[in-house]
Amino acid sequence: MKNTWRFGGNELKYLREVVDSGFGSGTSGSMNNRFEQAFAEKTGAKYAVTFNSGTSTLHAALHALDVNAGDEVIVPPLTVISNIDVIFAQNAVPVFADVDKDTFNIDPADIKRKITPRTKAIMPVSLYGLSCDLDPIMDMAKEHGIHVINDAAEAHMAVYKKRPIGNIADITSYSLENSKHITTGDGGIVVTDNEEFAIKMRKFGSLGYAAMKSGDGRIRINKDIFQDPAYKRHDTLGLNYRMPEVAAALGLAQIERIEKFIDIRIKIASLYKEAIGKCSYLVPQYVPEGYVNTYWCYTVKYERKDVSWQDFRKKYIEFGGDGIYAAWALSYLETLVLSKAYKKRAPYYYKDIDYGTAGLCPAAEAIQPTLMQFVTNYGSEDEYLPKVEALRKTIKYFK
Repeated sequence: MKNTWRFGGNELKYLREVVDSGFGSGTSGSMNNRFEQAFAEKTGAKYAVTFNSGTSTLHAALHALDVNAGDEVIVPPLTVISNIDVIFAQNAVPVFADVDKDTFNIDPADIKRKITPRTKAIMPVSLYGLSCDLDPIMDMAKEHGIHVINDAAEAHMAVYKKRPIGNIADITSYSLENSKHITTGDGGIVVTDNEEFAIKMRKFGSLGYAAMKSGDGRIRINKDIFQDPAYKRHDTLGLNYRMPEVAAALGLAQIERIEKFIDIRIKIASLYKEAIGKCSYLVPQYVPEGYVNTYWCYTVKYERKDVSWQDFRKKYIEFGGDGIYAAWALSYLETLVLSKAYKKRAPYYYKDIDYGTAGLCPAAEAIQPTLMQFVTNYGSEDEYLPKVEALRKTIKYFK
């Protein structure tokens, strides 16, 4: 599958602007700034900050919320490994809350059970394009004086109870990896309405430059200041997580057409749903009333017992499908955790932390092996209609 169809806007025009300008970095060029402003406007947030991945965005968000050694962060186990990687990177402790068996998103009732005096943040994940249930999560956070990072890597422009999700959580994080709704190849971006958080995240992603502002990452504009030998550049800890200007150029062109990209994913999802029809053993992710799922992929539970998951996938491919993706292994069942490799990060804080092997999140453990993810990242009927037909034929074959 090629993604060349996605780049039919102003990508080349903006890339040329970067090259013609002398190929500056995010500390001197304007393309990151333009992309951030456009993205913030689309999501309804006051501030946006670009990064080189949707993992570094989460790392910066934890830093902005002052999550440090020994602090607990509540997170679902059904998600990409990045969520716990960045928690471990802060020498903090992941605490796993179970998921809802119908929406596949984190269960607010289990979050409530997992909050302790050491809880510093909640990191729900809006999975597959569907917003997590934000209202009760935000209420709990307010009650306990903690903050929320909504990992919306797969949920660009999703709607929660008729509200865009971009400014509900304290910080909302998006991925711009090449399978996402819009892409910079690799990359990420965070949005927030909190100026202090925006400044902290920007500084953390750019070596802690003192001159960083909430809405602007350029610090090399005034050469009289920057080139003075007495100038002290760094006033806080930071890493080099900046997005290159060429990537920001792609992002700016992509955000201009985000509605088109989302509309086509929603259309493809509706065709998968139509193909499934009354098939009882393929159960789609439940979308509550007032939500808009923007379908990073179309995901179902496969509940048939007499035909294996693998055999269904194999037949789907034979009929012209390009594969069915499985969900990630649950984070606490990954080798990273089972081998206790994380304990090397901070032996003192992790000496009594063990996650066991199973039984921690029963709902997640029950549904993870059943999940089937169907691709929605297609640009034309010539690409996606054969995949829909392959699903229809596979269901008919196994009647």
